Amino acid sequence: MDRLELKHFELPRTGERIGIDEHGKFEVPDTPIIPYIEGDGIGPDLWKAAMPVFNAAVKKVYGEKKKIAWYRIYAGEQAAEKYGDVLPDDVFKAIKFYRVAMKGPLTTPVGGGYRSLNVTMRRKLDLYACVRPVRYFEGVVAPVKHPEYINMIIFRENTEDVYAGIEWERGTNEAKEVIDFLKKQLNVNIREDSGIGIKPISEFATKRLMRMAILYALEHKDPSLTIVHKGNIMKYTEGSFRKWAYEVALNEFRDSIVTEEEIKNGKSGDGKLIIKDRITDAMFQQVLLRPKEYSVIVTPNLNGDYLSDAIVAQVGGLGLAPGSNIGDGVALFEPTHGSAPKYAGMDKVNPGSLILSGAFMFEYLGWKDVKDVIEKAIEITVKEGYVTYDLARLRDDAKEVKCSEFGKRIVYNIERL
Repeated sequence: MDRLELKHFELPRTGERIGIDEHGKFEVPDTPIIPYIEGDGIGPDLWKAAMPVFNAAVKKVYGEKKKIAWYRIYAGEQAAEKYGDVLPDDVFKAIKFYRVAMKGPLTTPVGGGYRSLNVTMRRKLDLYACVRPVRYFEGVVAPVKHPEYINMIIFRENTEDVYAGIEWERGTNEAKEVIDFLKKQLNVNIREDSGIGIKPISEFATKRLMRMAILYALEHKDPSLTIVHKGNIMKYTEGSFRKWAYEVALNEFRDSIVTEEEIKNGKSGDGKLIIKDRITDAMFQQVLLRPKEYSVIVTPNLNGDYLSDAIVAQVGGLGLAPGSNIGDGVALFEPTHGSAPKYAGMDKVNPGSLILSGAFMFEYLGWKDVKDVIEKAIEITVKEGYVTYDLARLRDDAKEVKCSEFGKRIVYNIERL
């Protein structure tokens, strides 16, 4: 796609498109064009607080040498109002063309023809990895004794498992046909009043996720990568996920990795990425009892959904939890929470998840110093107790502030660094 032609959106007037080399690595210009979607509900409030933070951090690190050329595009309720379509095809064209984008939370309208706008975007753009880094910020009141031990990043497969959406309601002709087929052809008895769902997990999707996670772990010099699965029960789906993940590690990265089992048998792990695996239910205990032992986590879709929220809860909740959905040559960064329509326009909700998603985007672009500046300023702001209601209600010494005020304070602390 060498030239972008859009039906609805105006093309950006400044900036350059992010390039990509023969190895699939991004070539980021000094003024990259980044499409962004404000989102529904609290989305506009979040962006008003977050955008100045992003711009201030880039200016702090690079002065006038580099800046983001923000390019507004529309999806969700705003797109429906402007174009009569909640998800115009222009959204996919723009994100594919410019390669890296951000979005606020989107509400899936009832009867709008989509199970989820977010899921639709991930599928159509083939954003196969939901990547969520989780760390603790000093000053946040957390429910565990040592939240500072948490420093993990979850790579959750994004396209398969029960989230593939292959299911039929109880009593429908489709459900009856599947039940009848299973009974007659495979001698599997299922109650007639059952809803039916299919759980696909493929070798292809598993291996590309594992490959991405290992490359990340090696680049960031992480000590270990843990495959989380329920393969003891679901042997041919999640058990295969485990097997295929190990195959990638052993066949493609043999010189850079060592398995936990090999270390137990006397092999040295010095300087190598340790590959582990854990049963899902055991892993929920492990991240509570022995969080220091885990850094990169690779898991199927449903496990990753549960596990990432459980880990985030240990460091204070979704208000400071970044998120992203990444494919090959395209990435979309977004907050991990919903659109919270009851708070829309109230300038109330914590913009931290969106801000930290942007920080993660800067690291992804190779602008890691910008990410570090944002995170340092957030930590200073939180330690000061200058926080939104969700964090203020947990502390006696906090000064509760609006969404916009929290963003302005982060900018103030960026400028003081």
